[in-house]
Amino acid sequence: MIQQRNGALDHRSPENLPPELEYLPARMINEFVYCPRLFFLEHVEGVFAHNADTIDGEQKHRRVDEVTKELPAARRKASPSSAASQKSPGTSESGDAEAEPAAPEFPMIHARSITLASDTHRVLAKLDLVEAQGLTATPIDYKRGSPRIDVDGTPTAWEPEQVQICVQALVLRDNGYTCSEGIIYFAETKQRITIPITPELEAQTLDAIARARRVMASQWMPPPLVASPKCPRCSLVGICLPDESVACQNPLSDAGTQGYLFDPGPRLYQISNAEAPAGPPNLRRLFPSRDDRRPLYVNTPGATLGKSGEVLEVKEKGKKILEARMRDTSQVNLLGPVQVSTQCLQSLLLAEIPVAFFSMGHWFYGMASGISLKNIMTRRQQFRRTDDPRFCLELARALVAGKIHNCRVMLMRNHIAPSADELRELKRLEERTLLCTSLDSLLGLEGTAAAIYFSLFSGMIKVGNAADPFAPPEEQAASPPLPFDFHKRNRRPPRDPVNALLSFAYSLLTKELTITCTVVGLDPFLGYYHQPRFGRPALALDLMEPFRPLIADSAVLTAINSRMVQAEHFIQAGDAVALTPAGRRNFLIAFEQRMDNLVTHPIFGYRLSYRRLLEVQTRLLARLLTEELGHYPVFVTR
Repeated sequence: MIQQRNGALDHRSPENLPPELEYLPARMINEFVYCPRLFFLEHVEGVFAHNADTIDGEQKHRRVDEVTKELPAARRKASPSSAASQKSPGTSESGDAEAEPAAPEFPMIHARSITLASDTHRVLAKLDLVEAQGLTATPIDYKRGSPRIDVDGTPTAWEPEQVQICVQALVLRDNGYTCSEGIIYFAETKQRITIPITPELEAQTLDAIARARRVMASQWMPPPLVASPKCPRCSLVGICLPDESVACQNPLSDAGTQGYLFDPGPRLYQISNAEAPAGPPNLRRLFPSRDDRRPLYVNTPGATLGKSGEVLEVKEKGKKILEARMRDTSQVNLLGPVQVSTQCLQSLLLAEIPVAFFSMGHWFYGMASGISLKNIMTRRQQFRRTDDPRFCLELARALVAGKIHNCRVMLMRNHIAPSADELRELKRLEERTLLCTSLDSLLGLEGTAAAIYFSLFSGMIKVGNAADPFAPPEEQAASPPLPFDFHKRNRRPPRDPVNALLSFAYSLLTKELTITCTVVGLDPFLGYYHQPRFGRPALALDLMEPFRPLIADSAVLTAINSRMVQAEHFIQAGDAVALTPAGRRNFLIAFEQRMDNLVTHPIFGYRLSYRRLLEVQTRLLARLLTEELGHYPVFVTR
């Protein structure tokens, strides 16, 4: 038996139990009845996210979560093998326990926050409150909301809550108590609703337990709810993506035609139609367009990152220069020789805030992160799909086609006078990538398209070695020329300011997608287009291909054309050019502004930030790998 006393849980069962033997918490059975997909995410994958409702529910549960009085063990009949000489004074001549005295002789006991388990049904329940008198016990469960109103106007509990209170009753019965009813207290309306434990409710509860175990054993996520009113207030809706998953399951009929759709089935792709509508008009955006939390960048060489309580503190030579609350921080980025205390690092990992490390030359070394996803099935599917050459090739073709498409759009939007012949050639290369028969030929086409794109890149730079032609004459005479003369892409090391900015931007974008892959539960080092190589986050590089021009290149152009970075922000050592700390700070501002910009999704039709978009696209790829989706919508813009 499992029983908790003052917070200590005695769990004598082995941890590696099969699904049919594992103890299921009553709250998870509630979630299963409410939504099997929510149950899978929370119980199988170990995913949880807060929203206003869950935080409010925690606040309302503070009192009932305090352990006040232990629930005494129910007295049972003596064992049949007990000898007469070993009878206790409280037993009769027949060997049975004395009859239970009348109820008034037993005081009413109120025990809070009690955890009990049932070996018969293999369930576990944390009871908010138990009112016990003698062998009769009544569980009371606290809910933050309001009851359901029947057609005749009678308030009653919702179905998942009735099942949860029935699980608690079964647990009490298995621990020797008599339990014929339970009570649910709704904090919003301050009502107590009595739930009789009928045979019908008991059968419904046992059936829910059995079905939940089958879902656990299958290890496959149940399908999403379709246009359900339950979804908008679910705290995991941004992880579940119910409407987006449904739209991608039938993209040609419901989700519009804008975008590249990778399909591992007979119909491989759909090439975008620039005149098509942006997306279905009624697709709901059920999660915020932006994350309220912000990344923290520590850019000062020799600085130290520590913590005081729940506040991160950056110090230079012992003097505090910056502080940020942990709850407002989404990630921490350490650029160059920056120290971080062990206590601070442990707190960040415990709060699942990733820490990214960069060299002074802006190379992305790697990241430290906590253990977030508990389910290995997504990664198993990721590894299995790498053994399918057809899958790898077709996904790579769609990603590269999307990249070339977005490069062409960037030139048409920002170039002073783009060459019509080269734009046509990019369009031709975009279509040829969809017919490639090998990854090597795909690499060749991508290289050709990149050469054309970067040969025209200088036409998108509005300031260069000459004064800004749009500035007033006196400003042109006073301002020194900016060293942004770009001829071709070079790296390792970058040999001019524009290439230094491009390398830094690609490093930051790689970091963003490495973090996103880890959060979603994918291995960022196992890709399908970029082949595995020591220290290279191949999957992050795969996913970033369509976003290179839209995020990284756009941030570089914004920083240059708006004069956020200027000549004094670069230093040269031999052939290499690098940013100064002030230049890095200014470019980071430009990059974060781009990541925070809202963009309309071509498939779903709603607006969201680029950082949120990266997460949505990565989750959709995970759904493709686990075969929930038949299509992966590569993001392209018009």
